[in-house]
Amino acid sequence: MTTVTEKNTATLVHLSTLTQYFIPLGNYFFPIIIWAFRKDKSEFVDYNGKQTLNFQLSMLLYSLLLAVVAIPSFLFALFNTITFDQLEAGNFEFEQLFSGNDSGLLTVAATALVVFCTLKVVEFFLIIYAAVKASNGENYRYPMSISFLR
Repeated sequence: MTTVTEKNTATLVHLSTLTQYFIPLGNYFFPIIIWAFRKDKSEFVDYNGKQTLNFQLSMLLYSLLLAVVAIPSFLFALFNTITFDQLEAGNFEFEQLFSGNDSGLLTVAATALVVFCTLKVVEFFLIIYAAVKASNGENYRYPMSISFLR
């Protein structure tokens, strides 16, 4: 039987990842701190802490992979279409990017950006859902989560 304290602590571990929106790297530090203090005292908190950290590390990995695709694609399309002389003279028009042969690269970059934004919205709702599950005393495993910590 899971106690109220364990449920509240596990819920707090999940919700502490939302600090990423106003404290840089808060989605890693705060769950680690809460989990580290309570993991030996409760198997329920230990499980939820691991799931939270695995999910946050997975989201970091997915975001980095999307950035590795989007940023070079955009920069290659940009510098392949526009000359530095055009930039210096101020003769650059944004429409030039989409009129060249590199519009496919821009599509790849834009798609990666849309996937990233979708990933962040889904992440927010999954965190809330996991916190509700933890407050009900249920174990929750995030989808798309890689098990870095077992």
